[in-house]
Amino acid sequence: MTSTWQHAERTRGIARRLARDYTYVLPGFPIALFSFSLLLVMTVVSAATAIVWVGALLMPLTLVVASGFAELDRTRLRSWGAAAPPVAYQPLGSGVKDRLRVLADPRRWLDLVFEMLITMPLRLITFTVAVVWSLAGPAAVTYFFWSLFLPDQGVFIRALNAVNPALAPPTAVTQYALDAGVFFLLGLAVLATLPAVIHALAAADVSLSTALLASGRRDAATTDLTSRAYGSYRTASFSPAAWSWIGTGFAAVVLFFVGWPVTAAIHSVNVVFALILVMVHCGAVVLTLHRPWIGLALSLGAAGGIMVAAVDSGAAPWPWPVTSLITQSAVLTVAALARPWYLAVSAWCAGAVLTLVALLGVAEMPDGAMANSIVYASVTAGVVVIGVLVRIWILNAGRLEAAERTSAEQDRRRKELQERNRIARELHDVVAHSMSVISVQAATAQYRIPGMSSTALREFDEIAGSSRQALGEMRMLLSILRGEDEVPTAPEPGLEDIDGLIDATRASGTTITYSGLNLTEDAHAPAATGLAAYRIVQEALSNALRHAPSATVKVDVAPETHSTGRQLRISVMNGPSPKEIVDPAPGAGLGLSGIRERASAVGGSVSTGSTPDGGFVVRAVLPL
Repeated sequence: MTSTWQHAERTRGIARRLARDYTYVLPGFPIALFSFSLLLVMTVVSAATAIVWVGALLMPLTLVVASGFAELDRTRLRSWGAAAPPVAYQPLGSGVKDRLRVLADPRRWLDLVFEMLITMPLRLITFTVAVVWSLAGPAAVTYFFWSLFLPDQGVFIRALNAVNPALAPPTAVTQYALDAGVFFLLGLAVLATLPAVIHALAAADVSLSTALLASGRRDAATTDLTSRAYGSYRTASFSPAAWSWIGTGFAAVVLFFVGWPVTAAIHSVNVVFALILVMVHCGAVVLTLHRPWIGLALSLGAAGGIMVAAVDSGAAPWPWPVTSLITQSAVLTVAALARPWYLAVSAWCAGAVLTLVALLGVAEMPDGAMANSIVYASVTAGVVVIGVLVRIWILNAGRLEAAERTSAEQDRRRKELQERNRIARELHDVVAHSMSVISVQAATAQYRIPGMSSTALREFDEIAGSSRQALGEMRMLLSILRGEDEVPTAPEPGLEDIDGLIDATRASGTTITYSGLNLTEDAHAPAATGLAAYRIVQEALSNALRHAPSATVKVDVAPETHSTGRQLRISVMNGPSPKEIVDPAPGAGLGLSGIRERASAVGGSVSTGSTPDGGFVVRAVLPL
């Protein structure tokens, strides 16, 4: 019964996932087709009318529309189950000037590129495969029926006859049975793999879309174009890891499919040689991102190879054909944006030297070669200068953003510190009032209660002294929190004060067995260690008095020599309380945390736990 229920639940899960994948994949292509058509028209009209300033007003609207389609894609990603957090756009504003600022929002430009160049081919592929795979299964399973209406032999039988007619069955009935059986099995295989295929299509679309539409990362180790060029600069919605590789890869593919036929046809370069040289030249655009020196060397080598192969064709322009010039400009653009300025300048100088060598190496200079060389030098120099300036501008913007983030973080910490100080002052006022009342009542008890014994008077004097000491320490801590210049300079307690602490605690009626230090020989310790030891013993005794009143407490404080050096070993152990605690003293559990923090601050360690007889022990080891 359980197995049947699990199988049914698994089947329902597969069906739900398949429905979710279909809901994401199938509407994607119609949406992409509509967005591509609309944005293409708006972009072309904006570019064509930019000269009369109409395009300057239409282009912001185009970017806003592209962002709207991108938000629709993010909504679809979230409905599928992907993590697509909202991105931050620059506000539109109400005036014309504010609307024009949309042109400076990189996220909207990335949305435009994504909706125009990425979604259409991506979702055409996923939609086509999904539709074909979905229809192929039922069509193959029902092939035995609709194949009867085909005028010729079955598809599989025709394939056998094309390979070897002897493989086909001799009779029409056996041919039909074989043909229908093969297609039926193929249909079952297609239907069985349908959920996995549709899910793979949806997952591929989601992965790429999420990478290109998600918020930017602040990963200092990113090695893409933007992180190399921009350092710590990231806009709130810039995704450099994906866009740098997608952008350079797309440019390389376009340049390859344009440059290969142009180089082979117009400049009479062998088709295979043209394929290799143009592929290397275009691949250098992407390689410059990750291995800039190798990419630049390959680009110059491929450009030189094209010069040598095309010199005898007599076709102009030479030595830099138009496609080679554009590709080399793309390589230099990547180098200028992604790397320090000297790399792009070095690459430009190497290209100029290559051009000069090509001009001097030919017996007869082709027509227009000098003009072409000047054009190359001018265009690539402009590309390098603009790229370097853009890199510097973005680096400065990144530093400004980092400074603003640092300032905001400091402001947040300042406000947090102010709030903590306010809370500390309020706590001090409450506790100080209570401690002051205790001190006054204890100090005036002998005047308010006549006939007190000397033992009672001594008890009240010790209570008054302890409360005054606690009040003074709290005021000192408050002065530190307030950041006051004049902080109380009372001496901090140390190892030599532990004996007095034990005596004061014994005066409360607690039985304490104390094995202390020889103050003349063992009390030589750093001030921080002495203070930590005193506070640890003090807090451990407070815990014993609070949670096990009237219990016997054993305190051991002794130095010892260890392989790592001299250590101070502290042990405070209390037995079980001899009577049931009706109203136990409240505790927040912060005392033991404070003990551990004090020990850790001086390089020590603390262990706590219950004893077999129901008591509790605190052990600490501090370096001397």
